[in-house]
Amino acid sequence: MPLSDMLAAFFNHAIHFGEVGKGPAMRQTWKLAAFLGFALTASCALGQRGTAKGNGWVASWGASQQIPEPANALPVDDLRDATVRQIVHLSLGGSALRVHLSNAFGTAALHFTSVHIAHPLSSASAAIDPASDRALTFAGKPDVTIPPGAEYVSDAVEMPVAALSDLAVTFHLDAPPAGETGHPGSRSTSYYVHGDRVDAADLTDAKKVDHWYQITEIDVRAEAQAAVVVALGDSITDGHGSTTNGNDRWTDVLAARLQAQKKTRTVGVSNQGIGGNHLLSDGLGPNVLARFDRDVLAPAGVRWVIVFEGVNDLGGLARTGEVPAERHAALVERVIAAYEQIVERAHENGLRVYGATITPYTGSDYYHPSPLSEQDRLAVNAWIRAEGHFDAVIDFDAAVRDPEHPERLLPAFDCGDHLHPSPAGYKVMGDAVPLGLFAK
Repeated sequence: MPLSDMLAAFFNHAIHFGEVGKGPAMRQTWKLAAFLGFALTASCALGQRGTAKGNGWVASWGASQQIPEPANALPVDDLRDATVRQIVHLSLGGSALRVHLSNAFGTAALHFTSVHIAHPLSSASAAIDPASDRALTFAGKPDVTIPPGAEYVSDAVEMPVAALSDLAVTFHLDAPPAGETGHPGSRSTSYYVHGDRVDAADLTDAKKVDHWYQITEIDVRAEAQAAVVVALGDSITDGHGSTTNGNDRWTDVLAARLQAQKKTRTVGVSNQGIGGNHLLSDGLGPNVLARFDRDVLAPAGVRWVIVFEGVNDLGGLARTGEVPAERHAALVERVIAAYEQIVERAHENGLRVYGATITPYTGSDYYHPSPLSEQDRLAVNAWIRAEGHFDAVIDFDAAVRDPEHPERLLPAFDCGDHLHPSPAGYKVMGDAVPLGLFAK
């Protein structure tokens, strides 16, 4: 019986018998009624909190954090008294924003003297609309110092943004980070100059680099029931082979499809792909299980996760030379065990988890897979497709393989390295995700 009905029943009982205030039995009744009243208030508060969460913050954009390898790190002196402007592509729109800054891999506190957001004039330019420029605050202050290993979320700023629009995030550092935190595979151009120029209309003299640094998530205050799907993957999810500043990764295609349908316009996409990522070992970034909490469970409003990982584990086994068949079999078992861990942890946290089949990579100039490696891929894909493992299957393998040579990518979908899809391949992959998986 609902608490409200129970409380009403106790009051009706007291009134019916004319016992209000009379005798120990009635005093016990009133004590219980008071307790139920408190419980009802708490229940209402929790219900309101749940409603607020549904009509609150949802990740509209995200990027997994890692330590940039030396070739992708910015020179220390370039980040001394430096302004950095970065462009991101939102999936969901909303009435307000907040920005996550990260010092996840820093070894000392990092001071941001100022942080601004604005509408950029283009996804491939440092120019912004000055009228849209907003200064962010942190606990009401314009600057923030983030401890090593931590992430900070800005105060909310009222700034309506449209779905599938771009946002410029600009910050100033007085001193460089002691250990950079970033996302090398941005496929988006960032701009940096010396001096505090966070509100500059343009940075025409800026240096350019196609990486993101120190930003990890943009949340929007969205409609009721809004939620996000996390795409957990490697370089194929990160978008290797897609167009720089073109936003044509498979996750971008999925986000656009979700926005095109009335029933799914409240669903955002957070791309948590890392180039070179592995299930079982660290590569260019932490392994999947090590980053699961930060990249899958932490994004605001997460409700679903697509798991598209494993090709680097399979390809890496015999990259420098063939190994015995027993090692192939053992690797398949370990990959499947990692999937089981992901499913278990996702379900424990109330998420639905969808498995994506591993796409072909025979002919890869990097992995040179043997027939045994192809058998490993087929075995893993068979497990993914089998009932009772993932909540649903997204068959990327079937979408991009060559029907005449199913161990290879269809040439039209191959970026040229026989491992990563082309923009056309990413379009087919994004189109292969059933939108019904995200029905409320």
